[in-house]
Amino acid sequence: MTDGAWLFARYAYAPNKLGFCGPPESATLAAAGAEAGHEQAVRAAARRFSGAWHYLVVLAELAGIDDPLDRRVVESYWLGGGLNDVVDGEEFGRRLLDRIGPQAGHYWSHLTPDLLPEAAADHGFHVFGVYPWTRLLGRGPLDPPMTVLDGCRIRPAVVCAREGDRITVSARRLTWEGAALALGEPATGEVPVAVDGLSFVPDAAPGEVVALHWDWLCGRLTPDQAADLDKNTLRRIDITNERLAREH
Repeated sequence: MTDGAWLFARYAYAPNKLGFCGPPESATLAAAGAEAGHEQAVRAAARRFSGAWHYLVVLAELAGIDDPLDRRVVESYWLGGGLNDVVDGEEFGRRLLDRIGPQAGHYWSHLTPDLLPEAAADHGFHVFGVYPWTRLLGRGPLDPPMTVLDGCRIRPAVVCAREGDRITVSARRLTWEGAALALGEPATGEVPVAVDGLSFVPDAAPGEVVALHWDWLCGRLTPDQAADLDKNTLRRIDITNERLAREH
């Protein structure tokens, strides 16, 4: 299996398993993420993700890459940076809007021309911009909006300790300061290494940097990947705060 399909399976598994996005293919994604196989099944499943697949296709087109599941495309989508640094965000947004326009419904209701200045070909834009949750901040209880925003975004975390099948990690959580989003100081918490016997990083060890999606261990991060993810998240928070200030 190509590295890109394998990477897609790892990052898409948790929200798919939880029923938030994609087809009922979590078993396929789990097997592929753990074993690096099942290429055609992963490709078939990826095409049925009503959000991520469109991002991958448009980003690949703009970057001149034939395969939407090329690793460069997949990594840029989930972690930010990469191809996003050479692709114009507004052009991406226009092409995405053209692509999903004929089938746009409630899921895409916030992707309008007004949102194009925020557009980027990454998961962070989808979480903070296309999803409705940031628009609920300051208008009622903070839960579930903050839970969804913090869980759905990809977070880098440092493994501090391990005891059996649980690890202690240090990560910056999303905070709401009354009028704006921010990242808090690093705080520790526990996450499972495996759930129901499945793990994508079964040998996670203290000192390593890992990626979390809905508190699921997606894989290890290089220093450059972790830096891109942090940079992209902070930029996304700034852009979102500017919109929230205008709307309020």
